Amino acid sequence: MFLRNRIHVRFALLLALCLVPISVCAAPRRALPVIDCFGDSITAGYGLAPGKTYPDDLQSDLEARGYRYRVVNSGISGNTTKDGVDRLQEVLRLHPALVLVEFGGNDGLRGIPIADTRRNLDTIVSALLHAGSKVVLLGITLPPNYGPDYIRQFNATFPLVAARYHIPVIPNIYRNVYEVPDAIQSDGIHPTSAGARLLAHNFVSVIEPLLHR
Repeated sequence: MFLRNRIHVRFALLLALCLVPISVCAAPRRALPVIDCFGDSITAGYGLAPGKTYPDDLQSDLEARGYRYRVVNSGISGNTTKDGVDRLQEVLRLHPALVLVEFGGNDGLRGIPIADTRRNLDTIVSALLHAGSKVVLLGITLPPNYGPDYIRQFNATFPLVAARYHIPVIPNIYRNVYEVPDAIQSDGIHPTSAGARLLAHNFVSVIEPLLHR
């Protein structure tokens, strides 16, 4: 009877030891401050294999530099700035320390009035800042066939919104990326896995001053 009880105790201890690493490893990850990548198909990783998006690469880059954050991919393909406004509560529930806002490309491709795009970005940025998150605005440009006037106003949107709220901005995330071979997919819009790595690397230099080790 005594021997059987000792076996039971040892089995229970062994089972407990096997389960401990799962909870110990999982808890710190959930407790890490969140960096949310909030945007459209460029963020979501359209055409890319799982784990090859710029948020994935951003996670790896930050860990390599000694930062302890959990990067969340909140990108949905096809989203406009209006969709971003509609999804704000999803992001706010994460209480992110930092949000990379990447919307506007679909607005431009659909010819949505510039005033609407600016108003929606204003709503997104102001709500995030009011909730206590830091924000970086990620901009983009349009193909030349959309006309110089529309493109000029579109391009000015991101710096204008950023200046209003005194937040960092990358006016065109594809600057110095388009000319890199095999960085953009054949559609001319979305990054390849190599392009996503370039984006993540470029973003790190902008967000690093906003982070804490």
